[in-house]
Amino acid sequence: MFHIKTSLLFIILLFSAGLSAEQMNFDKEDQGDSYQFHYTWLDIDQKQQQMSFSIAKSALFSPFRKFRAYKSDFASRHVQREIRKSLANKPLKDVTISFNSRDGSAQLSSTKPSALSDATKRIRNEEQEFLDAYLKEQFYHIFTTHDGAQGVKPDHVSIAQKSVDALAPTRDIILEIVNVRNIRKVTNFVLSFVQSIPYSQLESRVDSSGAGFNVPTKVLWENRGDCDSKMTLTAAMLRSLMPRINMIMVYIDQHAFIGLEILPEGNDLTVNHQGRTFVLADPTGPRLMPLGEVSFDSEQAIKSGHYVAELFN
Repeated sequence: MFHIKTSLLFIILLFSAGLSAEQMNFDKEDQGDSYQFHYTWLDIDQKQQQMSFSIAKSALFSPFRKFRAYKSDFASRHVQREIRKSLANKPLKDVTISFNSRDGSAQLSSTKPSALSDATKRIRNEEQEFLDAYLKEQFYHIFTTHDGAQGVKPDHVSIAQKSVDALAPTRDIILEIVNVRNIRKVTNFVLSFVQSIPYSQLESRVDSSGAGFNVPTKVLWENRGDCDSKMTLTAAMLRSLMPRINMIMVYIDQHAFIGLEILPEGNDLTVNHQGRTFVLADPTGPRLMPLGEVSFDSEQAIKSGHYVAELFN
């Protein structure tokens, strides 16, 4: 009899650990200068949750209206235009410059090696400065994976920061529903909400150039997002709810998490970043997981050090 009870308990626990998020209803209603969003879903305790909030159309559509997939040829042309402007304002001394008709790159020549060296250094520095400025304006940045691969990806930290005000209408509603200002309870409510939003497959961060990524308001609008999109939405919502909690965005191959700088409890999975401890959470779904828990494969990647983290203060 003891063995039967133990087996049944194991089955119950195993089933509970594998519960999938279920969004029971989603709709949005045009209210003139805003849209009202309505959600119904089941949380990790299989309790029905509901939330409705309104977001102004200006907040929904304006802040990221120019955000689109990154195109390297557009960036190159922008950098080349800025280089030409810089050279027109401050010409190179003792150096002849021409531009390749095929790719627009600068070709330098000089009879003075020191002048050529100085000019080459200036051009390279300015190219990097202009590229960095262009990426920042477009909400992108250069990203290096844990194994050294480099590419351009959306700057999720900056996007989350800029999304906080738009998501502010959710703050008081969530606090009223949760009915207690407890970091874990508030975070778990937000996690179950985002986990229940339908999932889109993540494109390669290194190769996709942002294709498939949705900014937080677009995740709400389309009711869909990949793991990077859901992570960014979650971070923005939590920042609105808890302005003083430090967070990180954590990336492994084909997945992403958030981390909160709070005291770990029990079996919480944590990472150390810049000497600080962060408790991890996985907002992606469809599996319902509370703060401190990620999937087995994700945990193995974290414990193997196969991740990178970005601070979200």
